[in-house]
Amino acid sequence: MPDYSREKEHGGRVAGVDEVGRGPLAGPVVAAAVMFLRGVPDDLAGRLDDSKKLRPALRERAFADLHASPSILIGVAAASVTEIERHNILRAAHLAMQRAVARLSRRPELVLVDGNAAPDFGCPAQCVVGGDSRCLSIAAASIVAKVIRDRLMTRLSLRWPGYGWERNAGYGTPAHRAALRAGGITPHHRAAFGTVRQLVLSTSPHSPENAEQPSC
Repeated sequence: MPDYSREKEHGGRVAGVDEVGRGPLAGPVVAAAVMFLRGVPDDLAGRLDDSKKLRPALRERAFADLHASPSILIGVAAASVTEIERHNILRAAHLAMQRAVARLSRRPELVLVDGNAAPDFGCPAQCVVGGDSRCLSIAAASIVAKVIRDRLMTRLSLRWPGYGWERNAGYGTPAHRAALRAGGITPHHRAAFGTVRQLVLSTSPHSPENAEQPSC
């Protein structure tokens, strides 16, 4: 379970940052930054963890409680599919992280980042591998980013039905891949991703498996 030891050790304003959405075939990458101004409320600390480990109802409850507290600052930002394809997914994730930190109403003195690489936040940063399972501020950020992105993909699914984004959040599930083969890509698909290219090419009339075979 995550704890607050790294934040306490610093003793100043510490923001935890995490992103969600590096792996999906569709949709933006979303990042959140969370800073506890007066420590983590006791009734909340035990409910914060890596967002992937929490059931949706528990994530939603923690998300609501994080936003309800006036002593918890939250910044959320995204990098678009266009930016993912213009740069690469790592650079796009870093852009989203930088924007999320910039949207905090108070500047942090230290940023704790989930992972092994951090962008320039204009202040010191510390990478924490597996940070969403080790640091409460990063765990909180992972929950916020996950809930925001899942809600976004659900809204997009209403405009682009058939891909199951309300269930798979854009990840490459068998049903999503089948829908890509049947319906092709949308403006929200990451066309530069190898998996997306291969799925689209496999349905092209000019692809090898669909090419006309020579007669005997």
